[in-house]
Amino acid sequence: MKIAMVGSGYVGLVSGACFADFGHDVVCIDKDAAKIERLKEGVMPIYEPGLDALVESNVKAGRLSFTKSLAEGIEGARAIFIAVGTPSRRGDGHADLTFVHEVAREVGESLANDAVIVTKSTVPVGTGDEVERIIRDTGTSHRFAVVSNPEFLREGAAIGDFKRPDRIVIGAEDDFGREIMREVYRPLFLNESPILFTERRTSELIKYAANAFLATKITFINEMADLCEKVGANVQDVARGIGMDNRIGSKFLHAGPGYGGSCFPKDTLALLKTAEDYDSPTRIVEAVVKTNDSRKRAMGRKVLEALGGAEKARGKKAALLGLTFKPNTDDMRDSPSIAIAQTLADAGVSIAAYDPEGMEQARPLMPEVVMCEDPYEAIERADVVAIVTEWDAFRALDLARVKQLARAPVLVDLRNIYNPEDVRAAGFTYSSVGRM
Repeated sequence: MKIAMVGSGYVGLVSGACFADFGHDVVCIDKDAAKIERLKEGVMPIYEPGLDALVESNVKAGRLSFTKSLAEGIEGARAIFIAVGTPSRRGDGHADLTFVHEVAREVGESLANDAVIVTKSTVPVGTGDEVERIIRDTGTSHRFAVVSNPEFLREGAAIGDFKRPDRIVIGAEDDFGREIMREVYRPLFLNESPILFTERRTSELIKYAANAFLATKITFINEMADLCEKVGANVQDVARGIGMDNRIGSKFLHAGPGYGGSCFPKDTLALLKTAEDYDSPTRIVEAVVKTNDSRKRAMGRKVLEALGGAEKARGKKAALLGLTFKPNTDDMRDSPSIAIAQTLADAGVSIAAYDPEGMEQARPLMPEVVMCEDPYEAIERADVVAIVTEWDAFRALDLARVKQLARAPVLVDLRNIYNPEDVRAAGFTYSSVGRM
């Protein structure tokens, strides 16, 4: 089957490459001509482990191609995926659907055969209805259906998530849409990946509900970490103790500096806006958003405390190890490191940082931060070293070398990747999250 993927960013490129790897004929479309040319040259616009090799192999096999022409790309496609950005709209937090609507209109005007239009972008409830109206208003004579198919890809593990999904959610209103989507996902259906067919609006809400619930788990364990520090408990053991209950589960119970990235921040805000529009308040999600925002600054203050407090921090140096919101990505969107760095800079602290993949993205967001070639360059003459992102490269630092390079042997581990006894035995003043 020919599939058109409109939007060649994170979701569109990963999904398109994986569909091609399943044997479909996939065309990825993007109006950014420079991006399309780079993709044709094998240059990825994002960092995702294994993506460059996956794209290269499917381009060579003739199953994956790129174009900036939507009309050319969708010609003959039975499934046309909309995978463009839906960022938070300035002022109210609602998802900005400008790009989705633009694509819907152009698809309707260019449609040359019967097809299913699939919203892969994360969109509020009712967006599929509007996409259907826009396409119908173009006057197309071809049969079409609009289907919701939300993505559940984790940055850094997206290819595995796509090929071995927990579930595939498809919101379709007619048999035509369901039949085409069964054929699209037939390779996964044969592998017994669970496919859930729902109404379109239900599918749209599932995506937001899932991300809001995961954000709630993260925020809950972070609050438990704060309580652990007050009462002398260990949050990692608390997380294990509650995570062994299969009604709760162990995932997303890792205390840290708060959630960030492209999904949780904007999706929780969009869900709040949808709930407000329908006069159905989501007080828990509202508290999660507020608590997570304040936590990032609180982690900056935690680093200041390791420097002796804000009043003594001015003129001192902090080394930040890790800038991206999570490892194995170059995504800096809403990363806790941004608020942490700003808190330190506001207190007059100079900052040096290293991240294996995110420094190019971080530079314009952190003009006050000196980017370094490796972690040890950042650590040199530092009064405190803070681990902000749990990259594997930071899990086995040469502590003797760190102690020699730093001005003071002070380590703040915001991801709990070190054993406190080991670090203290190496002569460091050590603090972590939710542990004594």
